[in-house]
Amino acid sequence: MPEAVPSLFAENEIARLRAAYLDAIRDSLIGRLNRDPPLPSSKVDAYYEEYREQGWDWPSAAPSMIGLKRMENVRSECERVIQAGIPGDFMETGVWRGGAVMMMRAVLKAYGIAGRRVIAADSFAGLPPPSEDVAPDAGAEFHTWADFAVSLDEVKANFSRYGLLDDQVVFLEGLFKDTLPAAPVAQLAVLRLDGDMYESTRDGIVNLYPKLSRGGTLIADDYFLFEAHRTAIDEYRTAHGITDPIIRIDAFGAYWVRT
Repeated sequence: MPEAVPSLFAENEIARLRAAYLDAIRDSLIGRLNRDPPLPSSKVDAYYEEYREQGWDWPSAAPSMIGLKRMENVRSECERVIQAGIPGDFMETGVWRGGAVMMMRAVLKAYGIAGRRVIAADSFAGLPPPSEDVAPDAGAEFHTWADFAVSLDEVKANFSRYGLLDDQVVFLEGLFKDTLPAAPVAQLAVLRLDGDMYESTRDGIVNLYPKLSRGGTLIADDYFLFEAHRTAIDEYRTAHGITDPIIRIDAFGAYWVRT
């Protein structure tokens, strides 16, 4: 029995250090650690803790705009599937500066896991203009927002600064309708959809949800914010008889676990 005490102490210390590392990564990625002021285009005049918690502003330099609650959801679901042994890679469609996928990679690093990958899919040129034949996206103006256009080189540089750029990170550059049907992934444990528009969301869920493992997580970044994003998800759930409860994360985000 006494021999087990040092081992238990070591395990607890590893868990403490892992949690401290991921806490720091989380707060840095959302700009909370240094109170990164918001971009002028987010129309917020200063840093507010509540806004950064909910993801209501866009940080001027930090890699993620999703805020504390949604970033913690990314982390906790990645940790959950690891601890539960749910097989598959981690993936996000629509990565902006890369913050959420950086958290995915940080979780793998914290747990010393080399057998899973993180896949970041984006045009790396901003959102596309809405297709004329996709009614739910009519009038969408995301493609005019210059702050949404972040190059692949900039995203890679963000990964590199955090010590997270390696061969476990895969980048899929291009429009989702072109890249996702043949995405180089066989199985997913966590899938995060952040395409905002109907067409982008539809392309993500249609092509990738069948690859999500039982017990895996589907995260819809703006389910309670953008009607087009929500419509694409609801239509897919109805068409495929998906009744897994949708869980609210914060004012905007939601997720469910595939059972």
